[in-house]
Amino acid sequence: MNNCPKCLHELHVQSEICPHCGIVFEKYLKYHSEQVDRQNAQTTTVTLYEEDEVKPLAQFLFHDKQQSTLAYLLGGLIIFAGLIIWSWQLMNASIESNAAGNSFLHLINLPFHEAGHIIFRPFGAFITSLGGTLGQLLMPSICMGVLLLKTRDPFGASVALWWVGENFLDIAPYMNDARAGQLPLLGGNFGHSAPYGFHDWQYLLTESGLLQYDHVLAKAVFVTGCAIMLLSLLWSGLLLVKRYKDLNRSC
Repeated sequence: MNNCPKCLHELHVQSEICPHCGIVFEKYLKYHSEQVDRQNAQTTTVTLYEEDEVKPLAQFLFHDKQQSTLAYLLGGLIIFAGLIIWSWQLMNASIESNAAGNSFLHLINLPFHEAGHIIFRPFGAFITSLGGTLGQLLMPSICMGVLLLKTRDPFGASVALWWVGENFLDIAPYMNDARAGQLPLLGGNFGHSAPYGFHDWQYLLTESGLLQYDHVLAKAVFVTGCAIMLLSLLWSGLLLVKRYKDLNRSC
């Protein structure tokens, strides 16, 4: 007992009598045990709330539900190394080269792009055209949220965040092509010869009066994608360091 059950005076030494109010603890607890139990329950509730609910952001981002094993660590290192190499290739390429658009990952992004047009169709022509880009960004973002919040797999969430950044790099050449219309589109069309509205970003920037800024906006999108990819690599790298330390402690 650290405090007097009656006056709550802090007890620095073990004693049978409270030095502040003078009660005899044994007699007081005999007749007021229920009151003391309620006080203890309230203290426990407050302590649990503070520990469980007020969690630091670092603990939220780095708490891994999966137990650290050597195979788990090695698998993460292989994925991490692959992402570093791929990031270097994509980020060092020019927007005009459309490196992201020529990678096999573009074929994975494309169905989500087209699905976005369908999903956002009820919101009008402008949002329908924008829906393709939104679909590309929403799918990896949803994956990241599920991995982080539902399955408690922060490393998987960091890889999904990298995918979000890669989609920005995939979008930048399309936006950069708004005036030129040289990129091949679905069905063998090109922006310069296709009907108005077929090229998403030609339509979106024309309708918003920003067509002359297509190159500037594309560069901003490209830089944003690079920043997100680097952030994801930092996150995943720190998670691997944590896995390594956890593995050493368990050995």
